[in-house]
Amino acid sequence: MKAKLINRSIVQYQSFNMESHTYKSLLNIWHYHSKLELVAILESEGTRFIGDHIERFKPGEIVLIGKNLPHLWLHDQDCTNKISDIKARNHVIHFHEDFAEGFSNIPEMSFIKDLFNIASRGILFKSLSNKHNIQAIKIINDLQGFEKVISLLNVLKDLSKQENYKLLSSAGYVNNFQKNKNSKIMPVYDYIMNNFTEGVCLDRAAELANMNSSSFSRYFKRVHKKTFIQYVNEVKLGYACKLLIERDFNISEVCYSSGFNNISNFNRQFKSLKGLTPTEFIKLHES
Repeated sequence: MKAKLINRSIVQYQSFNMESHTYKSLLNIWHYHSKLELVAILESEGTRFIGDHIERFKPGEIVLIGKNLPHLWLHDQDCTNKISDIKARNHVIHFHEDFAEGFSNIPEMSFIKDLFNIASRGILFKSLSNKHNIQAIKIINDLQGFEKVISLLNVLKDLSKQENYKLLSSAGYVNNFQKNKNSKIMPVYDYIMNNFTEGVCLDRAAELANMNSSSFSRYFKRVHKKTFIQYVNEVKLGYACKLLIERDFNISEVCYSSGFNNISNFNRQFKSLKGLTPTEFIKLHES
């Protein structure tokens, strides 16, 4: 299933659009757009798809989605109050592409650009302060001009300081990394992305970082909280999920196209990371 490009226009002379929705169901289209999107779920439960990430969602969640990252919410039809007939409610903000750039030269506002960069993979905020932020987002819709922008900046500042968050889609799926500021590691990311389907070598990665293999392995694990091999496998599996979702290849073809040498190892690694087999992943995504 290929994601559909949807136009999310921003009103002229505004840096973002704020909308509050009440639906019988959420927008159940696998889609993407050039705008960053902040979603606060007020009412509805179901399954959230962000890139290659699949997980249950519930009221009280706040999710920030990077531009051009495919996403979809499928809610459970019977999860809401049947008397009021309200099945799904949310607040949604779409940002102009240049929103973060407008603050990039202001040191005190660097948190906005940093937050939006991380959002390239989608961020789920799980803090207890979500209730406060959802209320703050609701108020934004009633404000105008300067006050509207200031209120939004306060929400973004609070989100940027939260430590209890979860990155959703894998780096391999979005073909974009949360790059470390240390420039010596940057060539390693390029090496992985350019060669993971053919095979990557720890020694070569260490050489690109101007380190010996042992030092590089320790450094990489300290930065990413996982080994180099684990990281590369996640990139491969993220790319595999993209191919499985688009359904242009069968599972065997996806296995070898993603850089795995045999189907048994591919299935084992996929089940270990995603919690389900490639076949189950396809069925869940198509359900």
